[in-house]
Amino acid sequence: VKQQLFQNPYRYKDENGNWQRIAKTLEWLWKPVFFSRPQVDLVRNRDYSFVGSGQVLSINTLGKRTKCTFEGKHFAEYLDGSHDLGTAKLVELKGLWYLHIPVTKIVEDFQKETVRHVVGIDRGLRFLTVSYDEQGKTEFVSGRKVATQRHKFQEVRKQLQSKGTKSAKRKLKAISGRENRWMSDVNHQISKTLIEKYGKDTLFVLEDLTSVSFEESNLSRTAKQNNDLRSWAFYQLEQFLTYKAHENRSEVLKVSARYTSQRCPKCGTIHKENRDHYRHLYSCQCGYKSNDDRIGAMNIQLLGTMWISGDNNPRYERIKTTSE
Repeated sequence: VKQQLFQNPYRYKDENGNWQRIAKTLEWLWKPVFFSRPQVDLVRNRDYSFVGSGQVLSINTLGKRTKCTFEGKHFAEYLDGSHDLGTAKLVELKGLWYLHIPVTKIVEDFQKETVRHVVGIDRGLRFLTVSYDEQGKTEFVSGRKVATQRHKFQEVRKQLQSKGTKSAKRKLKAISGRENRWMSDVNHQISKTLIEKYGKDTLFVLEDLTSVSFEESNLSRTAKQNNDLRSWAFYQLEQFLTYKAHENRSEVLKVSARYTSQRCPKCGTIHKENRDHYRHLYSCQCGYKSNDDRIGAMNIQLLGTMWISGDNNPRYERIKTTSE
């Protein structure tokens, strides 16, 4: 506040018409400084602790130590001694107080030798995930409802942005937070379902999208779908799946995305034209046909199998022939 006052002095013209400046101090404030969302960091066992068999929270305040009850139906499992609680953050929002506590837990290490399932996962918009396992089973998670909801958010944002008022900007901020929470919930549900379906000792294989640029040939045909593909939280899904897998003695492997959507999983031929984006169909000269997203999941799953077999950097390479 002092810095802002210093950078914006009071300016006026004197009797000679020259501009003068007066440095502002805190005394110039018409209203006192007010923090709309107070918060404080609390160190474990010094500033906060759980007493009364974990039913009461003891907090160190400026006056004296305060004991209070709390709402935490699903928190008991973190007080069984198997978790380490870190420095908490006490925040206030709309008259309610919340205590955010980071939790650390030592989990069992993933062992390559005990893997029971290898699951290839292709991510996209038409299907948020297409999973393919070692038994040849494929599961599609449709993205139609998600796309509809995202377009609703987008239309509301356009209307508010066109207004440009202060109230519209406040609503824009609120909508942005609501959409982010909704996207997080979708990714949580997808990752949780995969973990519960395959259980422990599972290797989940994903494409490494770090250096992948979504070229026009790889995108949908409409500008709206292109924007969706670039803005969907693919990395967040990867993060959620990774930490859930580690809790379940499983692992997530990222492999090269090269040719995973162009390679025939039956004969190994790599041909870009075999994939029909409009019909979402992959047709190989050997006669094999399947959904193009399923083809990607099958090729990704095979790379995971190669990694289990000892190939530390599994990837597909296109071998050029004289006819090419």
